[in-house]
Amino acid sequence: MAKKTWKSGTFLYPLPVVMVSCGTMKHSNIITVAWTGIVNTNPAMVYISVRPTRYSYQLIKENGEFIINLTTKDLVRATDWCGVKTGAKVDKFKEMNLHKEKAKKVKCPMIKESPVSVECKVKEIKELGSHHMFVAEVLAINADEKYIDEKGAFDIAKCNLIAYANGHYYALGKKVGKFGYSVQKKKKKK
Repeated sequence: MAKKTWKSGTFLYPLPVVMVSCGTMKHSNIITVAWTGIVNTNPAMVYISVRPTRYSYQLIKENGEFIINLTTKDLVRATDWCGVKTGAKVDKFKEMNLHKEKAKKVKCPMIKESPVSVECKVKEIKELGSHHMFVAEVLAINADEKYIDEKGAFDIAKCNLIAYANGHYYALGKKVGKFGYSVQKKKKKK
């Protein structure tokens, strides 16, 4: 069977779906973003792409910072709701019963219910067309202690993170491998 060819578009799935908090503790908002990712290791840098027409766009541009909050199966309704409602008309924290938590390095609030909150400082804004890309340096990563194992490592399997693909949310499944396992030498049995 041959592959079907479509016109160009955005069909790179699945994507991480995150709730981005922005503004200040007093005047804040949450925007749901699926166009996000890592762009560099040293310094640690990430990006989010946001339409300039979105309410959060101006908050991020003015303050030069935001927080990427990972989302979970338990947060899927809030994640979706924060993506379809505008913060210009509603308090998303209040309406979704989410709690603000003071960040360590930026003025934006973290979302307490998120297992991981990544504090980011904007370094560059790339105007690309329908969306503008905020390229940002990671200033701090805040992980909920209940997801840290006995060795002090973050156990992502406990989080029930979600992903976004083609208009739908999916719970991430079980681990099927690890980096480098395909070339790892097998231990000899005695």
